[in-house]
Amino acid sequence: MMENKTNEIILELLKEKSSLKQDVFYSTLSVFKELKDVVKEVVNDLKPKVAAIDKRLIINYKDKTEFEIELQVAGDVLIFQMHTNVFEFDITHQIWKTSYVKEQPSNSFCGVINIYNFLADSFKYNRSNDLGYLVARIFQNRENHYFVEGKRQLGFLYNDFSNALMNRAELKKIVESAVVYCLSFDLFTPPFEEVRVVSVGQTEQQNFLMSIKTGKRLGFRFQTDTDELD
Repeated sequence: MMENKTNEIILELLKEKSSLKQDVFYSTLSVFKELKDVVKEVVNDLKPKVAAIDKRLIINYKDKTEFEIELQVAGDVLIFQMHTNVFEFDITHQIWKTSYVKEQPSNSFCGVINIYNFLADSFKYNRSNDLGYLVARIFQNRENHYFVEGKRQLGFLYNDFSNALMNRAELKKIVESAVVYCLSFDLFTPPFEEVRVVSVGQTEQQNFLMSIKTGKRLGFRFQTDTDELD
């Protein structure tokens, strides 16, 4: 009798949670496939216009894996990465205050697409110690509702989870906003104290300069970006 009851619980959980997560995963995967086309479109649109400004500037798209793409815009690289798992939000998260989630808690389950910013030279010169920074996270549920957690305009232009539906136009706006954010900040020299000591081993390596950690925000906190991620 107890075994039958346990089986019922397992089946109910599989029905309520596991099937739901499959729906969310495939909804997010569909968006990510569309995102690949959108990034290609942005690249194709920018390339001739950028070439007219300066032929040395590189605009490039790279399809790295099923779940990761790379967009290079001059000295910046944006990595778009879809996480293969589905997430729930902590009870203190703001989405729990919306009627959309209150009325149907399963709407809170989301897939995630992360957007990271790196220096193009970090990849070009294989500087494995260099840092990338999370610029934004796109959260997508099974009903195609979405919102974005991110820096500056990315955090407040795309946060209407109850009403916002993902589509090609929305994806393009998010991509363009991410590019604008990344291009808006330049590389600052790291504080003197962080680079004043090096080892003999570092100086003897052919790639000595490559071993020095580099990142746009390394050691600094922008005055205009007070919510900087650590």
